[in-house]
Amino acid sequence: MVPEVAVQDVLDELQRLRARVPLLSGAVAASTDGLVLAHDAPGLEAEGIAALTAAGLGVALRMAEATGRGGFRELLVRGESGYLATYAAGSSAVLTLLAEDRINVGRLHLEGRRAGARIGELVDTALERAVHSAPPSSAPERRPAQPGPLPHRT
Repeated sequence: MVPEVAVQDVLDELQRLRARVPLLSGAVAASTDGLVLAHDAPGLEAEGIAALTAAGLGVALRMAEATGRGGFRELLVRGESGYLATYAAGSSAVLTLLAEDRINVGRLHLEGRRAGARIGELVDTALERAVHSAPPSSAPERRPAQPGPLPHRT
């Protein structure tokens, strides 16, 4: 889990992003497995958006790999009423933005990429610090179980 300090920093970044881009109707930062890290998405179900983002990310990753396009960078969906854009955010997070149909898509990409990079730095740094500051495990070392008798063939 991401430390609480980083979560607040991610939320601050989302709020600054929404202030810079008024046609955004929501922003959700999530782990790549679909857990909400922070959100600024009034009136929207952030948990559902994060879960659907993880599903879309899985498909996008496979498509990029199957077509030789390299690692995932972004995914854009245009609906009748606007856009949904997902951007890579470091090694373990994604940023999903919901935008009105009138948005300048170039600006959406510019701001989304910048915010995704910043959020990725925040999350990856926080996770790295958490791993390095965690006390060593006091659990006893597990030994592999002794194999049982082999089955007999008949």
